[in-house]
Amino acid sequence: MEFLQPPGWKRPKGYSNGIAARGRMVFTAGMVGWTGDEVFETDDFAGQLRQALHNIVDTLAEAGGRPEHIVRLTWYIGDKKEYLAQQKEIGAAYRDIMGRHWPVMAVIQVAGFIEDGAKLEIEATAIIPDDEGSDAAS
Repeated sequence: MEFLQPPGWKRPKGYSNGIAARGRMVFTAGMVGWTGDEVFETDDFAGQLRQALHNIVDTLAEAGGRPEHIVRLTWYIGDKKEYLAQQKEIGAAYRDIMGRHWPVMAVIQVAGFIEDGAKLEIEATAIIPDDEGSDAAS
């Protein structure tokens, strides 16, 4: 994986400008902050974020992938003010689950979600290097 940082650009905080990678591509659905039983255990934005990231990591593991294989996250949030007010908690949850891996990201505010009670939804794209995840592919 090669992180792309154009010369002279300020280094972004909490994401990367670009990534080049080769390997097996894995795409997740939009993951909301509910459990595998489709139950929201919290109404808290950062709590739902934590669960959504766990859902992504668990799904990625089915292909032999890990958080550091994620190259893109697209976050859909319902309330920009709520998102901004919980930046510290969001950062802590992110680092707990994803480590210090910063893929490319977009955060988009939306009008709402299909699942009642959802505060956010996150899609992920990962690229598992060809020498990893081969057991899951067979």
